[in-house]
Amino acid sequence: MFRRGMALLLVLMLVMGMTVGCGGTEEAAPAETAPAEGEAAVAEQGKIGFIYVGPIGDGGWTYAHDQARLYLEDTMGVATLYRESVPEDAEVEKVVMDMIDQGATVIFATSFGYMDYLEKMSKEFPEVTFMHCSGYKTTDNMNNYFGRMYEPRFLSGVVAGMKTETNKLGYVAAFEIPEVIRGINAFALGAQSVNPDVEVEVVWTHTWYDPATEKEAGKALLDNGADVIAQHQDTAGPQQAAEERGMFAIGYNTDSREMAPKAYMTAPIWNWAPYYEAQITKAFAGEWTNEPYWGGMKEGIVDIDTMTEIAPEGAQEKVDELKAQIIDGSLVVFEGPLYDQNGEEKVAEGVAMTDGELLSMNWFVKGVKGKLE
Repeated sequence: MFRRGMALLLVLMLVMGMTVGCGGTEEAAPAETAPAEGEAAVAEQGKIGFIYVGPIGDGGWTYAHDQARLYLEDTMGVATLYRESVPEDAEVEKVVMDMIDQGATVIFATSFGYMDYLEKMSKEFPEVTFMHCSGYKTTDNMNNYFGRMYEPRFLSGVVAGMKTETNKLGYVAAFEIPEVIRGINAFALGAQSVNPDVEVEVVWTHTWYDPATEKEAGKALLDNGADVIAQHQDTAGPQQAAEERGMFAIGYNTDSREMAPKAYMTAPIWNWAPYYEAQITKAFAGEWTNEPYWGGMKEGIVDIDTMTEIAPEGAQEKVDELKAQIIDGSLVVFEGPLYDQNGEEKVAEGVAMTDGELLSMNWFVKGVKGKLE
């Protein structure tokens, strides 16, 4: 699992890609599924491999990727392989070789910590197409990809800002890296757009998948007066903490309302299927390139879940309105004037932050209570 030191490398990503990470170390055996009958032509193109950092039943990051894998089987008739809970170490090389031995011609690796190992394997197997989620490196047969999750984060902040009665929102955060900082800032800006008095308090867990730790962090925020809890981890722990206290929550990755039905209002969610389908189609047609990808709500790779009945009145309509503006470009989440925690202007009025600035973000916006070490 990568930590703060990796954040220093992310400045390079304007040209080369994106960053994310997820937790989990439990090993699991590979699984294989066959293409539908009558689709032999597709099968001849080879199998599609997926390397996951967590369990497919995490209800979060890995679950979202695996739902896209299942979608590919159903719609394209491709045969897939997957290995769950693969550590972010040299073991990924063994997993890659095993998948190639089983006929994989395209391999997706879905965590930042796989990057250097995948780069090495891509050079050893130039006939295989490799795609790395979140990193910044490319080779002739390896690209990187991610999504503009800060867009639906902003919208989820709108919901929280409309819901809170204490004007105190809690955010259980994973690591002090630009991806997470960017999401916290977007959430705060969304909340402040409908409720200027809102504050967002941040607690760092330094975990991606640790239900107990993340739940305790949620409780600490509730103890400090927060009545809505948001998160950037892969479990429902923070949401369940809110439910136990009779408070409310914003999820992450997927629809997790069943895990905290009395607290869950909505969530920024991933939809990897369109990207995976497009990339596999290009790979099979010989049209694939190693160009990095950072899509947003317009491309459909990220979205916000429909509101539950717990969400504040009018939230769905407001979110729909703002979502349309993000998609058509009339609303830019990180457009000035923007101020940091100390009130210093960081982005002038009317100026939009560049992708390079977003990918290397290392400061909190005004109204966020938290430290960046």
